[in-house]
Amino acid sequence: MSGVGVKRLSIVIPVYNEKATVEEVVARVLAVDTGLEREIILVDDGSTDGTRDVYPRLQQRFPDENLRVHLQSLNRGKGAAVRAGFALATGDIVLIQDADLEYDPRDYAQLLRPILEGKADVVYGSRFVGSEYHRVHLFWHSVGNRMLTLLSNMLTNLNLTDMETCYKVFRAEVVRSLKLRSDTFTIEPEITAKVAKGRWRVYEVGISYAGRDYAEGKKIGMIDGFKALWAILRFRLGN
Repeated sequence: MSGVGVKRLSIVIPVYNEKATVEEVVARVLAVDTGLEREIILVDDGSTDGTRDVYPRLQQRFPDENLRVHLQSLNRGKGAAVRAGFALATGDIVLIQDADLEYDPRDYAQLLRPILEGKADVVYGSRFVGSEYHRVHLFWHSVGNRMLTLLSNMLTNLNLTDMETCYKVFRAEVVRSLKLRSDTFTIEPEITAKVAKGRWRVYEVGISYAGRDYAEGKKIGMIDGFKALWAILRFRLGN
């Protein structure tokens, strides 16, 4: 599949307690011209900090944009929000965008290029390759990411550098094939295991990264790392 016939990009944004950043993230996404029609699907996973008060303002600010908001009744986790967004997506290409300010939508061009050129079915945006700028901090978080990626690669026979990255982009056919089950951050190894099982063509491109620390609102922690470790084994060896 080449870029011929690709018309719409679905941008799925899982949101949980991001009152301070979600409006700016949407503005940055809308500032990027990909040459495609787009829909933005905000999936609020039970926010309690006032994030939900921002959505009417967003829709008033951008009345001409295809901006959809889906409210989850309970906080179930990133995986549940991603799965809900995938179910609502109508685009030919589906991209996951976090609601914080760690990932820059200006990287969309290089993320989309391998799919539009007909070379890839799935593209991962790596924080650990390329020449784009990166904030330097959280050594042990980086070590944990690399160790989880190494184990995932050993079991999937992929050679990714950043399995845990937010930026994952898919042809719509891939999304429909995945049959995802995770509710939490284990969605990342589950996606990777099932993409590998499907033998889809996977590319990786370098992206910029402005990571937050925990005082700034970073949510993933050590316990999530242990859950991801178990998920890598479970989803590669099982379903």
